[in-house]
Order: sequence, then C-alpha cells, then structure tokens
Amino acid sequence: MILQPIDWLILAIFFLVLLSIGFLASRRAGDNTTNFFLSGRTMPWWLLGVSMVATTFSSDTPNLVTDMVRTGGVASNWLWWAFLLTGMLTVFVYARLWNRSKVMTDLEFYELRYSGKTAAFLRGFRAVYLGFFFNVMVIASVSLAFIKIAGVMLGLQPAPALIIAAVVVVAYASLGGLKSILWTDLFQFSFAMFGAVIAAVYVTRSPEIGGLSNLFSHPNVSGKLSLLPSVSQPELFLSIFLIPIAIQWWAAWYPGAEPGGGGYVAQRMLSAKNENHAVGATLLFNFFHYAIRPWPWIIVGLASLIVFPDIQSMIDAFPDISTQYIKNDFAYPAMLREFLPAGLLGLVVASLIAAFMSTVASQLNWGSSYLVNDFYGRFLNKKATEKQKVAAGRISTVVLMFFSVLLALILQNALQAFQYMLMIGAGTGLIYILRWFWWRINAWSELSAMFAAGIFSLTFIMIENFGMTHLNDHVQMLGIITTVGYWNIIKFVGVVFLTTATWLIVTFLTQPVKDTTLYNFYRKIKPGGPGWKAMVQKAAAQGIVLEKEKDLRWDVPTGILCMIWGCILIYSVLFAIGNILYGNLHITLVFIFLAFTASVLLLRSWRKLRA
Repeated sequence: MILQPIDWLILAIFFLVLLSIGFLASRRAGDNTTNFFLSGRTMPWWLLGVSMVATTFSSDTPNLVTDMVRTGGVASNWLWWAFLLTGMLTVFVYARLWNRSKVMTDLEFYELRYSGKTAAFLRGFRAVYLGFFFNVMVIASVSLAFIKIAGVMLGLQPAPALIIAAVVVVAYASLGGLKSILWTDLFQFSFAMFGAVIAAVYVTRSPEIGGLSNLFSHPNVSGKLSLLPSVSQPELFLSIFLIPIAIQWWAAWYPGAEPGGGGYVAQRMLSAKNENHAVGATLLFNFFHYAIRPWPWIIVGLASLIVFPDIQSMIDAFPDISTQYIKNDFAYPAMLREFLPAGLLGLVVASLIAAFMSTVASQLNWGSSYLVNDFYGRFLNKKATEKQKVAAGRISTVVLMFFSVLLALILQNALQAFQYMLMIGAGTGLIYILRWFWWRINAWSELSAMFAAGIFSLTFIMIENFGMTHLNDHVQMLGIITTVGYWNIIKFVGVVFLTTATWLIVTFLTQPVKDTTLYNFYRKIKPGGPGWKAMVQKAAAQGIVLEKEKDLRWDVPTGILCMIWGCILIYSVLFAIGNILYGNLHITLVFIFLAFTASVLLLRSWRKLRA
C-alpha cells in the first residue's frame, strides 16, 4: 500500500466536503442558462479571481513547470510568464469591454461584432471547434497528469482512476453549473496551494536535499537557477525569452491567456456584478497566477534533479509504472511519493486532485456553454426553452468528459500538449486584440486566421516529422543543418508570420461588416480610438450620433500604461520571492523597491482610468 489508512481517510473527507459545497451551491442553477453558465451575473471580484487562478492551477501545472525546470532551468518558465502581458492587457483594457457586451459567451460576440451568414458560421464552427475538440484536448492533458499522480501515489491503473475522478467532477459540474464550480474552486485552490507549499518544504528539508542552500549549490542544480536566460546562449535566449516576450504573448492563443480575453476568463468577467468587479477579478487572478504560485513547484522540480537526475533513474525507481508515462514531468509526483510521510501524503494527494477537479469542472462548464448557447440553441433548436438548454448543458458535460478520458490514455507528457496548443493558435492572437478597435476586421479575417494557423502548423509539423533527419541535437533539412532549438523558433515565427499575412490579405479582399452592425456595436461597447474614426465620421455624415460627450475620451492609452505598471509590479514580486529563496538579500530589496514604486504609479494611473 502506497497510502496508509490515515491518507485514505483524508481523501474520503476531502471528497465529502467537495461534493457538499458543490451541492449546496447548486440551488437555482437549473432555472435558466444565465444561472447555469454565468451564475446570474452577480458574482464578486474576489470569488471570480480565485476561480480563474484555480482553473489554471491543475494537476498538470506542477508537472509542466517541473518539465520546464528539468529541461531548461528556471528561466524556461518565461514560456508562460510572458503571458502576463496578455493578462494585464485584459485587466485594464478588455475586462470592461467584455462586461459591457452582456453576451452569454465570448462566441456570441461574433454576431454582435460581425454581420451575415459568415458571422453565424464562425460562431457555430468555433463553438464545436473550441467547445468540443480543443476543450477535449485541454481536459485530456490535465487528465494525463492525474493519471500519473494516481499511478504513483494511489497505485491505481489509468482507466479506473480517471473514471472515478471524472464521475465526481461531472456530478457537481452538471448539477450546480458555474456557481457550484466557483465555490468549490475557492475550497480547492486554498487546499491545492497549501499542499504545494507543504510539499516543497518537506522535500527541501529531507536528508537527500539538506535544505535550500544545499539544493542551490548542488552541481545538478546550480546551472539552472537563473531567472533570465544568458545572452551568451543565443538559441536558449531566443526560444524561451525573447520570442515569448516579443511575439508569443500577443500572437498565440492559449486557454487562460487569450489575447483580448476569452474562454473561461471571459466567462468569469461576464459573470461579474459590474465592470469594476470584472477588472478586480482579472487583476487578482494575474497576481496569484504569476507572482505567488510558481515557486513551490520550481523548488520541487529543482530538487528532483538531485534525486532523479535523468528519466532512466525514474524508470528504475518505478518499475510498476508504464514507461509511456515516465517523462520529465513525471518527476513531480515521483518526488512527493518519495519524501512525504503518511497523513501528509494524503493531504497533498487531495490537493492535487483538487487542482485537477477545479480545472476540469471549469473547462466542462465553459465548453458546454459554447455547445449549448452557440450551437444547440443557435442552430439546432432555436426555440429551445431554458430548461431544455440546461438539460443539453448537462448532457454535453458528460459527453465532453467521456471523450477527454479516451484521449488522455493516448497522450504521453504535459509539455507535448502545451506546445501543440501554442502552435495551432499561433498568429491568431493579434486579431483578438484588434477586432475591438479596428472596424475593418470582419468574420472572414478570423476564419482565415484560424484555418491558416491550423494548415501552417500542420505543414511545419509534417516537415519536422517526415522531411528531416535528426542528428543528435541537430536537424538536417534540404542539406542545411541547424539545431533543434533554432528549428522550433523558425517553426513558431513562421506560423505567426504566414498566418498574420493571410488574415490581413483576406481582410482587405473581402467586404467590410455592415454599417448598421458596426454602429450598434460601437454604441454598446464604446471602444473609441483612431481605428473607429472613419466609422464615426461616416455615421455623423448620415446624421447618426455614435458618441456622446462623456464617451469622447479614449482610455486605452491609460489602460496600456496601467498594464505596464502592473507587469512591473508582478514581475518584481515574482523575482523578489525567488531571490529571497536564493538568499540574495540585496537583489531582493531592489525588487521590493521596484514593486512598491510600480504599485504607487499603478494606483495613480488606475484612478484616471476609473474617473
């Protein structure tokens, strides 16, 4: 037995509390789709912010961070730290716009912003593509991490472990809707963070590690501590820092970090009481997500390099686990099983299960909202009653979970899924940023970008798989030899450039959106700015007033200034915590000063934004 009776008791209590919270919060969820998918649009900022960060904290997140740390060092986390720029832009620019739209889902936006059959097709296609296919991939990658945790810590085979967890998640997600998910997220996130911190403390205090100073001075670890990649290693500097911070954050679409907001982040913003609660929720989310959460996982990932210096050492240590699942991301659950005592192991396992369930429940509700509101209710049954839509939402929740379980049994590691999702969304992000502020973008722009990103991504992947000869750390194509790292850069930037060029060309070759649609959108959203100047002037020439005196001020420049101060604040807190752990007191004080200065400047700019 891997877990002792006390561990199983803790797990049983955890599931009982979780289901109780879910069921208590589920009252009135089945009344209508607004309650089921948006909690009646009455949720406070703090609950929504915690829910957002709970959704992005899944059982695969520690595994993914561990994989990055083991393969590229702490600095490799810039692959996702760079998305803070997207997050801050959403906080101070897009949160208000989404809340003003009053749509049920972010896909409903398409028929608010665009016109004609193309807009309807785009909405329906994206509902199935994102709500089913893409969502299944996300849930499957999350479920893959749960499989590894269940195998290492519970001694369970993949299928039965995943089925048991899936039944529990579907139970409260399908009955209680978003409100049930929000309150269980609060419990699950608190539990998950407690487990992550306790795990890091016990691992570092173990005799094998001998404390933080011994950890950081160990030869397996000392070369992986830098928070920024060295310019002297141009390939690494480009791939894990410069490309993410310069291109990836605005060019790539990724769940939880969508340029311009979207997905379950938009769902939470649409559930807020008002614009200020939407802004507060996204700000709290980004602070927890980037500044507070990563370090416990990073510490365990670094420690794993001492205990399990390579993949073979993990295979030798866990002969009962299929080698299909033993990759670098396997090191996180392996470390927990290796060092945590009875009782505490049960707590940490429960915390990881909590992280898994919070993400899956949100993904199920979000994906179901697309399938019901933007496909079933829009195209299959336009006269569906609210009760019928809620029933369809519950059925689609079960279907999504079923196919996710099947796919999870095929995937091998979390980083693999992360990279594929970045690739198929490369080049589309700029549209999601500009469509609010440039009237000329139309439904064909988005359709062409989506298909171009998929086609170009698959083309580069096929070239990589079939047109290359791998030579250790190098690849050869058409007689040219380059490193694997440089090829990955070429691949991503190539998809971004080709996709962007495609949708820009298509935009100018196709008809613009109907004037009446653009006028109605402008009145409702009040986007302002030079990108709408031509339409405002055209409406004025027709005797149509789009702007009142109070709407004339364009607050996006102030929002971007807030975004800059917010990024400096959060990055400074992130680096201050890291340098405290490293024992670099003087550098810590510098980052604390930067964080304080940025917070003062942010408050001043934010007051102007709210004035």
